[in-house]
Amino acid sequence: MTDSSDGTACDGEREPGPSDSLRTFGAVVQALREHAGLSRADFGARVRFSKHTVESVELGRRMPDESFVERAEEALGNTGALRKAAGHLTRGEAGLATWFRRWARLEKVAVSLCTYECRLVPGLLQSEGYARAVFEGTIPVVTDGVLEALLAVRLERQRMLCERPTVPFSFIVEEHVFWRGFGNVEQMRALLDHVLERSAPRNVTLQVVPLRAGLHACLDGPVQLLETPEHRRLAYSEGQQNGRLISDPKDVSLLYQRYDKLRSQALSPEESRGLLERLRGEL
Repeated sequence: MTDSSDGTACDGEREPGPSDSLRTFGAVVQALREHAGLSRADFGARVRFSKHTVESVELGRRMPDESFVERAEEALGNTGALRKAAGHLTRGEAGLATWFRRWARLEKVAVSLCTYECRLVPGLLQSEGYARAVFEGTIPVVTDGVLEALLAVRLERQRMLCERPTVPFSFIVEEHVFWRGFGNVEQMRALLDHVLERSAPRNVTLQVVPLRAGLHACLDGPVQLLETPEHRRLAYSEGQQNGRLISDPKDVSLLYQRYDKLRSQALSPEESRGLLERLRGEL
């Protein structure tokens, strides 16, 4: 699961998950090594690191330490490229799937955020119990430590809703999502209470697409839309073990049109709150 999940890319290992900067640095090392005509084993001998360490650095799986960078510079011509590139390295963000990290960074500075979800309660609205149940059901099964890291990232990300009171957050969620049971009755009530609380501020809008609404324009799947501080519009779509940042203006415009159409077909915010309150009362 990802957002609606934030991804489950946290393996609990000592090394960080790959980040864009680690991959880029690794690609530069590999290009310079191959240009010098060195195998990984030969290069490893020159920098006094194993062939496997060299491979991990080149694939963006390992953060190179200072000695690796300095010895690699000496072995590859002292161009200064690796020293400069090393200054921009960042570790992957634990608890976020690799494919979701860039979108998560964009979310933090977005001037508006729209979410359509048809699979599960959006990550920004999930109660702690619901989020835990989502992560407990992931395949492959994660360790307790990894699960707690994932949960911490999920809850930290939710703080955007209250810490950015002037940013409009819009959620459109299918009614059947709230009918899907988990845990016991008290946990289900806690979820609905949490959703109602999170969607109460004036900058947060929640609309439910009722079961009776029938077919609509967003049936291709969940989507997220945002506007950057530079007023650029971007979109993000997600599937099994992958996610895609969409930047082509024509594609993004189409997704905004679909979202706007669905907004007109969904229940109003007041009607949506009433529906959730009724569901809670029926539990």
